[in-house]
Amino acid sequence: MIYKQFKNDKISALGLGSLRLPEEKNQPNHIDRAEGQKIIDAAIAGGINFFDTAYTYHDGDSEVFLGEALRKYPRDSYYLATKFYAAAQVDISEMFEQQLKRCQTEYFDFYMLHGLDENYYNAYTDKEKDYLGYLLKQKEEGRIRYVGFSSHAAPKTLKRFLDWYSGYDMALIQLNYLDWTILEAKQQYQILADYGIPIWVMEPLKGGRLNSLNEKAGSILKEAAQDRSISSWAFRFLMGLPGVQTVLSGMSDVRQVEENIALFSNPDPLSKEEEEALQKAAAAFMDDLGVPCSGCRYCLSTCPEGIDIPLLIKGFNEMRVSGETWRIAELEQKGKGPESCKSCGACLSRCPQKIHIPEILEQFSRMLKEEAAS
Repeated sequence: MIYKQFKNDKISALGLGSLRLPEEKNQPNHIDRAEGQKIIDAAIAGGINFFDTAYTYHDGDSEVFLGEALRKYPRDSYYLATKFYAAAQVDISEMFEQQLKRCQTEYFDFYMLHGLDENYYNAYTDKEKDYLGYLLKQKEEGRIRYVGFSSHAAPKTLKRFLDWYSGYDMALIQLNYLDWTILEAKQQYQILADYGIPIWVMEPLKGGRLNSLNEKAGSILKEAAQDRSISSWAFRFLMGLPGVQTVLSGMSDVRQVEENIALFSNPDPLSKEEEEALQKAAAAFMDDLGVPCSGCRYCLSTCPEGIDIPLLIKGFNEMRVSGETWRIAELEQKGKGPESCKSCGACLSRCPQKIHIPEILEQFSRMLKEEAAS
């Protein structure tokens, strides 16, 4: 296992995210104790020493399970991270005390404000609630070692959050070679690097979507490196980013644990030629699923409805790839959705990528209506 220095600690380059642990049959949100314990044991045997959970994962059972599964190991042999989620609408002190009991621990190595985005920016910066002040007090008392946050925020919101307070020990963001452009992860990465904040990565495989690609994209990667699995490219892409401290993977069986540990047992970032191949493969993958919008915003001044066209295309791409749009909170904030497009075509002459914008927005509107009806 590769270990990276973080302050006075050495933390494994691969961590275990507990959101996708196996569940009992016919018992949603209840983790299969026997299979889950095998995963924890295999992770520790392979050198993983970072375990991530949150108050709401598996409706609370994730924290309970980790408390049970990790108690057989010395407390100073692993790093435990959990999070406060404002959406749970539970007093922060009440939640924190409950989490300590669930995890059977006297302290958390890492504690994060959970899910920063445009919907929760105001809650996490509220002076009266003072969530950050509470966490910093717990840090002073030794009940939290490091304070951080997880984020699905757009770059401008992330920067605004760090301008409000920049003393976080770490940040957890969604980062993979597809979201590098689709969800502007490149800008998020650079902002955190500029502030000197170490990065933990979630969804390195975009919820498993990067385990397999379309035929054209897959053939590009196989031609570049025949003996590499498709999923390994995503991990090796992250190995080439110096700002990344630890990559969290939501592993649901022992085989996945062992395969990922093998990848993180030898530093092997992409070569320049492999980076070029991955870019071609990602473009080929998006040819089938998405729209190559560069976010130049040239179209905005022409739209008589005042629609944020690049934002809606970002939502369309995310919907096509993952089937979801919740990661883009700005879609709710802006108010005008794809149904606002009148198909006037004024935007077409300004798009360098020659995207058929009215057609795309019509498709996106239809997709959202179908999702709402299902």
